[in-house]
Amino acid sequence: MPFEAPARSAAETTADEINARFGPKDACGVIAHALTHHGRIALVSSFGAESVVLLHMAASIDRAVPVLFVNTGMLMAETPAYQARVAERLGLSNLQVVKPDPVALLTRDTDGLLHLADTDGCCALRKTEPLARALAPFDGWITGRKRIHGGQRVALDLAETDGARLKLNPLAHWSSREIATYMAAHDLPRHPLEAKGFTSIGCAPCTSPARPGESPRAGRWRGADKTECGIHFINGKAVRT
Repeated sequence: MPFEAPARSAAETTADEINARFGPKDACGVIAHALTHHGRIALVSSFGAESVVLLHMAASIDRAVPVLFVNTGMLMAETPAYQARVAERLGLSNLQVVKPDPVALLTRDTDGLLHLADTDGCCALRKTEPLARALAPFDGWITGRKRIHGGQRVALDLAETDGARLKLNPLAHWSSREIATYMAAHDLPRHPLEAKGFTSIGCAPCTSPARPGESPRAGRWRGADKTECGIHFINGKAVRT
């Protein structure tokens, strides 16, 4: 029998259409199209070093866009403070702070030291599982991932799938210079930890400044064979680069 390729899912077909329709730098076009044509879409933001660009774009289109911010309970103090500042500045009216299940914390990380023994388990408990619950009502989500981050991100498309859900990376093709130019043009607030050398900002125990010439994400889980927290998937599997 001749080989028959498996049928494309609705999300895969939509992702293909978006990748074909929009230019690599048309981030606002991708966001506007998703918010008006593809059901319930959430923007997931870490409120990290570059996050304000995507947040500004989305707020310029619809300030009521659902913005999911995962507060793991182990973030550096500067990040929640920056989140509040940016949300007020942009007028975000549907910010949803996502937190770990307190019962799960008591049973799986009683002393707050799980990250020392099992970084993947800690990320699952404090970030991956809470976000999965928060995303359950949505048809798709928007991320701030970019090819310049390296690893498996170097091949990112504008649109992909997360199971049956649409997943969008509007800034996938943007360079560091373009990000900085956009921030300056719109006078957007910088994360205070940038001035201390943090180019990718996660939880306090697992984040360090990037050294000159290093990848922007070099300071995440430094010294470990780990570069992703696990919230990003390819064909249903967590990305590990």
